[in-house]
Amino acid sequence: MTDRPRLSIGLPVHNGEEYLAESLDALLGQTYEDFELIVSDNASTDGTQDICRKYAAQDSRIRYLRLPRNIGATPNHNRVFAESRGELFKWASHDDLYARDLLRACVEALDERPDVILAHSGQAVIDADGRVKVPYEYGLATDSPRPPERFRSLLFEPGGDDFYGVMRADVLRRVKPMDSYHHADRTFVAEITLHGPFHQVPELLYFRRDHPTRAERANPSKRARCVNLDPRRAGPLHPTPRLLAEYVWGFASAIRRAPLSAADRRACYGHLAAWMTSRVRPGAGERVEDRAPVDPDRLAVAVDALVAGREGRRA
Repeated sequence: MTDRPRLSIGLPVHNGEEYLAESLDALLGQTYEDFELIVSDNASTDGTQDICRKYAAQDSRIRYLRLPRNIGATPNHNRVFAESRGELFKWASHDDLYARDLLRACVEALDERPDVILAHSGQAVIDADGRVKVPYEYGLATDSPRPPERFRSLLFEPGGDDFYGVMRADVLRRVKPMDSYHHADRTFVAEITLHGPFHQVPELLYFRRDHPTRAERANPSKRARCVNLDPRRAGPLHPTPRLLAEYVWGFASAIRRAPLSAADRRACYGHLAAWMTSRVRPGAGERVEDRAPVDPDRLAVAVDALVAGREGRRA
């Protein structure tokens, strides 16, 4: 690892012992190696600390940080970015998996396209045992050269895990840090895309694990999810209507802050007004694992990529 790695990966975790080692193996086994891995342990009470210390002792690219108390998922996500040093940044989840060429493909895409500010890859959902359940097509227009079109697509179209793409850190520093109201990750990504287009590498290289203890499954209500994001949301000053109002205001604030022309800003406000006053079409916004899977050939490609990643790490 160089003194200043080109890419920083931030991995916030709380009680992630079940899948953490597998995810660390997938990240450390990447064909692109010029990165630091910042792991911030949010006061875990299971075996997470032991796993992290073991891996940090074996690989100098890992920086292990441990918090004395649980500050919530959102502050922990923001913390790993604040600790980063690379010109590029990526958030990683303690339970997801990554094919061996994911980082290389995303970094190369950013190098080839200076206008692109975020690169990600084709994605699939895996189950608790790592079996591919749902590979899916990316249908968002985040590659459009027009900011209002990118914003409109993020409002109305389902799918996408762009939050976990490889991003230009200087752009991230120009947007408001992620908040902890309902769906705050969506407003966060919406603000990022107002700064420039995204690119999707046409390969299945990212695997999001869906399991009963995943945050959105373990916290089914809007209020519970927000408390998981930030324990301060548990107080009486944060009822569900306020959380939803903050969600809408998050989009409006993103438009106001973004470096847009007057015409583009008006167009974005128009899309937001349409989204607020009309019903989203059936299926929009639902989790991809709840939708029907695509054809068997796509499934086979996803399985091959996942197996290749695991075998590469063991080699």
